[in-house]
Amino acid sequence: MAEPTFMTRPTFLGIAKASPDASFCVAGVPFDLGTTNRSGAREGPQAVRRASRMLVDGVNPSGWRDPLSLDLADVGDIPIAVGDVAGSLATIEKQAAGFRHLVAIGGDHTVTLPLLRALARRTGPLGIVHFDAHVDTWPDTFGQPLGHGTTFFHALAEGLVEGRRMVQIGIRSPVSREIHDWTVGKGVSILTAEAVHESGPAPIAARILDIVGDGPTYLSFDVDAIDPGQAPGTGTPEVGGLFTWQVMAILRRLGGIRFVGMDVVEVAPAYDVAEITALAAATVLWQYLSLHA
Repeated sequence: MAEPTFMTRPTFLGIAKASPDASFCVAGVPFDLGTTNRSGAREGPQAVRRASRMLVDGVNPSGWRDPLSLDLADVGDIPIAVGDVAGSLATIEKQAAGFRHLVAIGGDHTVTLPLLRALARRTGPLGIVHFDAHVDTWPDTFGQPLGHGTTFFHALAEGLVEGRRMVQIGIRSPVSREIHDWTVGKGVSILTAEAVHESGPAPIAARILDIVGDGPTYLSFDVDAIDPGQAPGTGTPEVGGLFTWQVMAILRRLGGIRFVGMDVVEVAPAYDVAEITALAAATVLWQYLSLHA
């Protein structure tokens, strides 16, 4: 290394390149108007970038892959329409459509909907690997049709994703039986946090691979999938979550999936402790990029 980690450029992994024509583009989406509990995820992109400095002093020992060997750019933050949910989603969708392979840092989980809209226009309906404490298939949140709990209701209803090729990992929050049954009725597979704890990462990864198959697939990682003891910096924490070692062990085994984009969302640094949530999110991004390196 030419400089210590604390002097690393304040981009993701210290990337110097900012061209939107790169094969892989990292972009922040600082939007959190869709939150229903604690706000603050608009600060997530910068926090994740800062924490990523811990990952630049070597390659990934899992397979000895180096994400920095990719044609990788950090293109900054996608602009939003301040105070306007629908306007922001339209802006995000338009901007996202211009990237070949987008790796997005939220922002709350609402941002995934316009990212899927932009991507599905090119690929057709997508498979989804969705890590979360919540199913996010509510038709509205407290009367609002667009919010971080409605993302996959709209994605399924609009045909952006294939229910039979969608799997949710880490689910454990309170949910009505009606919402649960609607989700499963769409073909979605739910692997609870308890199932991960009982089965271990290898069988869970094998199940994910079996569900999504070989079609184009999107990874959406809500950081509240992780137990709040290891990721407190999020807006809607739920006890009993995944441990970071389980997350990493599962992700390392997903190299056979044809991923075409991903996001990490819901990092709210105001509630974080010693950057551990931001570092977890940065490491998820790093591991995802390692699968492509």
